[in-house]
Amino acid sequence: MASVFGHALASIALGANFYKIKKNVKFWLLGVFCSIFPDFDVIGFKFGIKYASFFGHRGFTHSLVFAFFLGLIITFIFYRNHDKKYYYVLFFIFATASHSILDAMTTGGLGVAFFSPFNNGRYFFSWRPIQVSPIGASKFFSSWGLRVIKSELIWIGIPSVIMLFIVKLKKYFFDK
Repeated sequence: MASVFGHALASIALGANFYKIKKNVKFWLLGVFCSIFPDFDVIGFKFGIKYASFFGHRGFTHSLVFAFFLGLIITFIFYRNHDKKYYYVLFFIFATASHSILDAMTTGGLGVAFFSPFNNGRYFFSWRPIQVSPIGASKFFSSWGLRVIKSELIWIGIPSVIMLFIVKLKKYFFDK
């Protein structure tokens, strides 16, 4: 998996592109929440759920179906009466799905169940430049964790900063 930091940064860069909606602290926190929530499936290890099972790590909670429903639920709870709720739904779906996309670009694990519950096969992208993050905070604060941060700065950080810069340029030149 990519780290919590990488997932959060990706959701922030995505959120900057949704310029037709109000962005406040709640918006940003919910976007970050959606981007990291799929990894709550690691709790299954404590209950003996196998990695490759339906509810295992990178299983159903990493699927596009799950991203769709989480986006709907978050919007229904927090933005149900908002006039532009469909933009919020899209953002929260994209923020959640970004998690799986980044995980499919990592160097470890069994792959991502993008199409669960219809197909529980696990998939990676053929291009996997992101160093897989260790599970657990104690393992993260090690030389392995430093390699992860370096990898994410290059493969998530730089594209995110470029995306944020492009959004700023667009607002400056076209949204006057």
